[in-house]
Amino acid sequence: MTVEIVILAMIAAFLGLRLYSVLGRRAEHEEEPIQGRFQEPRGPAGAPRLPLPVRHQDKTPAERAASAARPDMPRVSASVERGLVAIAGADRGFDAAAFVEGARGAYRMILEAFWKGDKAELRSLCDDDVYASFAAAIDARAEAGEVMDNRLIRIEESAITGAEIDSGYARITVRFQSDVAAVTRNAEGHVVAGSLDDAIDSIDVWTFARNVNSPAPDWLLDETDEG
Repeated sequence: MTVEIVILAMIAAFLGLRLYSVLGRRAEHEEEPIQGRFQEPRGPAGAPRLPLPVRHQDKTPAERAASAARPDMPRVSASVERGLVAIAGADRGFDAAAFVEGARGAYRMILEAFWKGDKAELRSLCDDDVYASFAAAIDARAEAGEVMDNRLIRIEESAITGAEIDSGYARITVRFQSDVAAVTRNAEGHVVAGSLDDAIDSIDVWTFARNVNSPAPDWLLDETDEG
């Protein structure tokens, strides 16, 4: 009888260990969050992390230049395509589609900095000549006691209209078509020009430049014009 009890106890212990090995491991996996396909990865302290960038250096220069011809972007001319291919050949990290997205962001940042009179922001985004022009206009506006209360409603279109590289300096021209609500106020805050209710169609042709031999990835606004 005693032997049977010992055998039964051993069988029970063995089954208990097997049960723990299954349920215990399952519980451990349930405690660990499993990142799903569409779950955003997060960095330290729960901060969102951007997805890893596409390795544009794995593409040929022609493939990187051709990425500009996406469905949401107008096709570039043959001369512009040749310029983009030349830039992509000199700068393995260059991607035309990514450049246009960055140019759209820079367009918004530069306009808003100019309207607010933020010279420090403009200094980081423009070359010397363009910055000097913006700074002079800001100073003239301040001297007149006027404030710009403009709003960029939307960017309707952004298209590359020129691309070239010369002596290591790449220059890309982008034509922006946007809707802007433009208002100028005097020192008392009264509207002296424009209206926030009626957006105007604005066309700007901006050229961005970068030394492709520089480790700095920044493109600076090199020239401005109206379309």
